[in-house]
Amino acid sequence: MAKNKNTGDKNLAKVEGALNTSEQFIENNQKNLTRGFVIVIAIILLIYGYKKYVTEPKNKTAHSEMFKAEYYFSTDSFNLALNGDGQYLGFLDVIDNYGKTEAGNLAHFYTGVCYLNMKEFDNAINYLKKFNSEDEIFYSRALGCIGDAYRELKNKEKAIEFYIQAGNYNENNYTSPIYLMQAADILEDQNDFKKALEVYELIKKKYPESQEGSQIDKYIAKAKGLLEK
Repeated sequence: MAKNKNTGDKNLAKVEGALNTSEQFIENNQKNLTRGFVIVIAIILLIYGYKKYVTEPKNKTAHSEMFKAEYYFSTDSFNLALNGDGQYLGFLDVIDNYGKTEAGNLAHFYTGVCYLNMKEFDNAINYLKKFNSEDEIFYSRALGCIGDAYRELKNKEKAIEFYIQAGNYNENNYTSPIYLMQAADILEDQNDFKKALEVYELIKKKYPESQEGSQIDKYIAKAKGLLEK
């Protein structure tokens, strides 16, 4: 019992010693700590001010400047959407003028899709890879479009890579099985029936209620049959 008491006293003494050391450190460095705190607050205020009075207004302007390009995009007028019509900016102008805004980021997506439809696949990949978004639908769509561009360029390995990424990024019954089926289709073209079968079985497991899932058994049977040859 006495031994436990001595151990407890020693531990208490260590804690008190640590607290005293901390108090002494704060006392000795109070000016530096205060100065550091002021600097941190100043940085926070600077970031907030820049965002509120520079970034947000610029982003708002960029969105308003981009509306005509979005209209041309919706009507499949991809050249006008990219380059503007002389009166309104195109997506490329929005990127040049407002590239660091949210609207400028979105313009990268639109630009990539425009180039994809115009069969300029290298440009499509370049702009789509610069697009970043927390919007799962937009971002998975961008990954799928990169897969499309690589497929058109006959780069099958890269196409498979991005189709798989697109299928797994935003898991849902609509887009995920579509992208996974595209990956499996290329795998079959490469006679990689084992990996194709794995993708088909993944669709059956995760997306049985999707359109692709409702027909997946015939693809599984086909892949198994080809593996047995």
